[in-house]
Amino acid sequence: MKALSKLKAEEGIWMTDVPEPEVGHNDLLIKIRKTAICGTDVHIYNWDDWSQKTIPVPMVVGHEYVGEVVGIGQEVKGFKIGDRVSGEGHITCGHCRNCRGGRTHLCRNTTGVGVNRPGCFAEYLVIPAFNAFKIPDNISDDLASIFDPFGNAVHTALSFDLVGEDVLVSGAGPIGVMAAAVGETCWRASCGDY
Repeated sequence: MKALSKLKAEEGIWMTDVPEPEVGHNDLLIKIRKTAICGTDVHIYNWDDWSQKTIPVPMVVGHEYVGEVVGIGQEVKGFKIGDRVSGEGHITCGHCRNCRGGRTHLCRNTTGVGVNRPGCFAEYLVIPAFNAFKIPDNISDDLASIFDPFGNAVHTALSFDLVGEDVLVSGAGPIGVMAAAVGETCWRASCGDY
């Protein structure tokens, strides 16, 4: 299959032919429909200090996507062929103390889609079904492909009580702009204007 990969320890990303990923017992095979570019992908392209310490080469990159389920592992429940899905890009072990305690964000065994396991800038992606979620029909592929940064913006904005507060968003990148929109929506809802 065609994929965008980090092939060399230098600036750039290359179009490559890589084998189609195999579906494990608990996995979904997703045919990618649309992707988005994250700041992480720009770091990988530029091959900065973080990338040099983090990214094994070669690596198919990308972690913001929407696609269609085309293969299902034999242990997977709750999904069917044709479901439109996206997924959480941090794959946790599920077995360590933090995972078992519901603190998966602190899992020391986390792997990242498109960072240290093959990513979505390819025709197909395999992820654990646990990390996937269905996309409702009323949400476009364009919007679904940016759920990752939008989720970051929502989580950050809703971590604070915004009602009646002045808010400063420092940085007008995609996540900052989305966080400002979430904050404004919360403010309007609290004032009855929304």
